[in-house]
Amino acid sequence: MENKSTYQNPTEKPPGGFPPQHQHIQPGSQQQMNPVPVTDYAGYKAGGKLTGRVAVITGADSGIGQAAASIFAKEGADVVFCYYSEKEDADETVKLVQSAGRRCVAVKCDLKEERSAKQVVDCAVQELGKIDILVNNIAVQYPQNSILDITAEQLNTTFATNIFSYFYMTKAVLPYLKEGASIINTTSVTAYKGSPTLIDYSSTKGAIVAFTRSLALSLAKNGIRVNAVAPGPVWTPLIISSFPQEDVAKFGQDVPLGRAAQPFEMGPTYVYLASDDSAYVTGQVLHVNGGTITDA
Repeated sequence: MENKSTYQNPTEKPPGGFPPQHQHIQPGSQQQMNPVPVTDYAGYKAGGKLTGRVAVITGADSGIGQAAASIFAKEGADVVFCYYSEKEDADETVKLVQSAGRRCVAVKCDLKEERSAKQVVDCAVQELGKIDILVNNIAVQYPQNSILDITAEQLNTTFATNIFSYFYMTKAVLPYLKEGASIINTTSVTAYKGSPTLIDYSSTKGAIVAFTRSLALSLAKNGIRVNAVAPGPVWTPLIISSFPQEDVAKFGQDVPLGRAAQPFEMGPTYVYLASDDSAYVTGQVLHVNGGTITDA
């Protein structure tokens, strides 16, 4: 993937911030971002932590989901992922997984509809024979200055995408999960610190935290672990397709480390939660947020 950035270190703070930019349709095109997010880090040293496993990842055509797919493949997992509309980005995910020598299946669908979850799971079982890991990851956000500006349509779309899809996918995959399986949900730092312009989005992310903790208690008897990752600011298409240009230009500068993360920096946390390294960890949320202090 060609990086259009003028800086070379993917963890370096971009000089002067990100170039102002905006895409008008979510989920947004990763290929058209400047700089293109770094989802695949060549310096990562794999240890075979997921050898022989099959992972299902929602929203892995770009951003954090693509980073998880790439690093899972490097650790030995085959990947099935679903995406909404960005085929060019999805094709890049397939290339990344296959370049690591693993099998990859992409499924285009709308997970706001429960039947799509069954479609994804059926495809995974038919093509790869089993499922060991589920990563619920998709999200949308529509900033509004007041709750008075949040329409019923927006509220329904945000909740259907960000939390209902997690229920749908979990219900569809659960009959195939065996002892030792792992479910990982992507929440957000906004679940803990809130956001004045992302009230509905933050509410769904808080719901994901409660969903994670409750589901972990429910599935502990089955030996299935459920955890979550709460990212801080991460440079993904969601940012440039939801925030105005002036906010994009300073994105991530307000955290203690002074920069947004690149998606690949989230990957090792997902590997930890998916692998046997975290065999005694369930019902937990891991915070990868650049130093923001939360009360969790």
